[in-house]
Amino acid sequence: MSAVDRRRWPANGRVAAARLKGRAEAARFTEGQADRIAQPVADLCAAPGGKRDRQLLFGAAVTVYELAQGWAFVEAQADGYTGYVAEAALAGGVGDTPSHWLVARSSQAYAAADLKSPDRMALSFGAQVHVTAWENDFAATEAGWIPRQHLAPLGAPGARDPVALAERLLGTPYLWGGNSAFGVDCSGLVQLPLQMLGRTCPGDSDMQARELGVALEPDAPLERGDLVFWKGHVAWVAGPDLILHANAGTMSVAFEGLGAAIARIEAAGDGPVTLRRRLVRD
Repeated sequence: MSAVDRRRWPANGRVAAARLKGRAEAARFTEGQADRIAQPVADLCAAPGGKRDRQLLFGAAVTVYELAQGWAFVEAQADGYTGYVAEAALAGGVGDTPSHWLVARSSQAYAAADLKSPDRMALSFGAQVHVTAWENDFAATEAGWIPRQHLAPLGAPGARDPVALAERLLGTPYLWGGNSAFGVDCSGLVQLPLQMLGRTCPGDSDMQARELGVALEPDAPLERGDLVFWKGHVAWVAGPDLILHANAGTMSVAFEGLGAAIARIEAAGDGPVTLRRRLVRD
């Protein structure tokens, strides 16, 4: 059997997804149980208590294959990323299908439809909630009452341009493996807006370089919405000689001149641009 990428391989020796029977070695094969993330942000780790690979936001759908010692072995339904989340991060059931995105950079979920009521939790841009009622310009959700202005129906996040959505995270701190308004990395800044637009997008920049769009010739003019890749890094093209990326230079989501970024990254020893890709337009 050829080498597999454990990031998208729901098998850990003890248990594996039923679809892998005959391909993976495991003591037990299962279809798993559908569930959702019920915390604002949950780290998706390479091993129980291990390093963070990615993050999952409130409302994200997962398939749970195993629960053991406070950790859940899961597969994210949006992109197939596999790993471990704290069992406490799960809702304990799939619940109602989300109806709305959180489209503000962040928001509070309140105990009542009143901005002076106690806040229950802070939610990130890209969280998914199920709205059951509206009152006083607040939406009743499983997380609490959320201001109407901060929500948009799934499938209509308020922009069709992924760069415009990514720009809502300007100034967000850089966080390796981050996928939220509380901390995001370069590939998270690409994945989150594309997922909000209903487009399939893998979680890491090496996957994105292989799977997103079509490769451009080195001298092809760049357009807004194109992607520029370095080894281990990706950036949105935001305009002529302008990129938007979560980067370690400013430790934040920031605009930067493309020429300046190329020179800075190469001078830091991280090499030249490796690839430029254009997404297939809707």
